[in-house]
Amino acid sequence: MSLHPLLRDKRVLVLCGAGGVGKTTTAAALGVAAARAGRRVLVLTIDPARRLAEAMGLPAGGAEPTTVPAERLRQGDATATPGQLDVWMLDPGIIFERMVRRMSPTPEAARTILEHRFYGFLSGLVAGVQEYAAAEALDAFLHEGRYELIILDTPPSRNALDFLEAPGRLSRFLDDRVVSLFGLDSGGGRGGGLWRKATQLVSGVLGSVFGDSFVGDLRSFVSAFSGLFAGIRLHTERLRARLSSPEAAFLLVTSPEAAALEEAAFFRKTLTEQGLPFAGYVLNRSWARDEELPTPEALLRHVPGDDAARTGVEALSRLAQWERERAGEHRRLLARLAERLPTGAVAVAAPEVGGELEDFAGLTRLGEALGAPAVR
Repeated sequence: MSLHPLLRDKRVLVLCGAGGVGKTTTAAALGVAAARAGRRVLVLTIDPARRLAEAMGLPAGGAEPTTVPAERLRQGDATATPGQLDVWMLDPGIIFERMVRRMSPTPEAARTILEHRFYGFLSGLVAGVQEYAAAEALDAFLHEGRYELIILDTPPSRNALDFLEAPGRLSRFLDDRVVSLFGLDSGGGRGGGLWRKATQLVSGVLGSVFGDSFVGDLRSFVSAFSGLFAGIRLHTERLRARLSSPEAAFLLVTSPEAAALEEAAFFRKTLTEQGLPFAGYVLNRSWARDEELPTPEALLRHVPGDDAARTGVEALSRLAQWERERAGEHRRLLARLAERLPTGAVAVAAPEVGGELEDFAGLTRLGEALGAPAVR
């Protein structure tokens, strides 16, 4: 089994899973594999470990995606013709500001919002949520059309899929009723006299507590921000449609540990309920080997009659037996994950690499193990 068809054909690949299962490393490795196969790839990641960031060449606080040099993608093969691999660690503050500039009707309107004293509060409230940043960045890059494949590394929590709803939550938080609540609905038709009395009450209470200047500033800010509501709603619907389409796929990354498998089952149930395209599992840190492990007893033919060698081989044999049993357990687990998968979905095993990968060559090897074309 291989993820090669996903890396070859999809435009969006979303990786979900519990924390600590190697999801970010898997996203990076798949990005390397797709780029080495000739595609223009962007990996959007959430706060990668320091060694992984160094392996990918990610600067701290980069305002734009970082391009991995082509010679690194070639990995010493001068004849290779890789595509392009860009990597960006999501920065919620930068993303939220770009959203304001992109959706404001004029540069002056954007400046009014960004320079307002309430902008810092709102951007901190909303942009501090990684799910919102993931949604906005993914929608923006898809709309630009710069990349053939975007791989999104979601936050490591059960709320990871909230990025699909985050823009809608912002829109509902600052919707038309909030605008009218601050007396900005000059038409007077919303809610009649009762609603007008409510707006007067709210304004009076806020004015008595914070002062009339606060109420005036709040009204001006909400009025300026209201021009973005239609755009926020539009891109929420657009992103949902794209991620529900055949051009997208959701991969669940797990490890053999019980807690990680439980999270994977939760994510699969959620994807099914939301009608999102589930593409399968990556069983990370796995001993689910296809080949048989070598037996230490074969070493004895090189030192016949050596009692010390026999004692050492016996110790190695016990270790080898433990490894064979563990590999068998992981193969059975992989087989269970592969049961009742949707048509086209796969369950693949990523090898145990003994901790975090420390260099780009290691990412290349992992990418090849996961995304190499299937041998027929």
